[in-house]
Amino acid sequence: MPIFNRAGRLRDFSLKTQGSPLMTTILVIDDEPDIREVMRFALESAEFRVLEAGHADEARKLLSREVLDLILLDWMLPGRSGLELAQQLKQNPKTKGIPIIMVSARGEEEDRVKGLDTGADDYIAKPFSPREMVARVKAVLRRAKPDEATDEIEIGGLVMDNLGHRVTAAGRAIEVAPTEYRLLHFFMTHVDRAFSRSQLLDQVWGDQVYVEERTVDVHVRRLRKALEPTGHDRLLQTVRGVGYRFSDKT
Repeated sequence: MPIFNRAGRLRDFSLKTQGSPLMTTILVIDDEPDIREVMRFALESAEFRVLEAGHADEARKLLSREVLDLILLDWMLPGRSGLELAQQLKQNPKTKGIPIIMVSARGEEEDRVKGLDTGADDYIAKPFSPREMVARVKAVLRRAKPDEATDEIEIGGLVMDNLGHRVTAAGRAIEVAPTEYRLLHFFMTHVDRAFSRSQLLDQVWGDQVYVEERTVDVHVRRLRKALEPTGHDRLLQTVRGVGYRFSDKT
């Protein structure tokens, strides 16, 4: 019997359930199609997945359903400026952890400082070198999150050994079931960011596998129970009205 996903598409149980690495997704927000095309080509050549938006409202629609790793944001957008959008994204618990690189023709020191003060992680002045842009994107991503392919990830004393497929804290082994392990791996490589149940389903289970959104709650409870003896259940936080976040910040 065929199984369909939440959008009515046929589901293939092979995707993501085998723990294949997820492609890094970058959202380019710029009202100039030619600029977006240059950025897309450079980023896709560097093996990034690229989404595009020409204005703030279009970007918000993508933000509501996509899990993004970084945003390249033009300052001068029609309607709401990129500066305003950056401020709003940094104030929203669901999006504040997404790194932002501000892109603008305004290259004066005062403008760069203003852009960085909104919470942007870097600032690129137009015209720019596509190679330099890609290098800056990679640098910001390195600072923003652990490398998913690294042997070990450590957050707040909790250690995930990817080679040995083990989780430990203070040398003590923590038994984690396969699904909870994938869920924990996603959280530990996307710290300080809030995710909806739907986003977690798509990223951990894959949008090719049908499970109800409340299934996420069941596995979160199991993961918390596994982490409770060492006190690391506190890292898995509920974000009211959004979903869940993994963070060592209170």
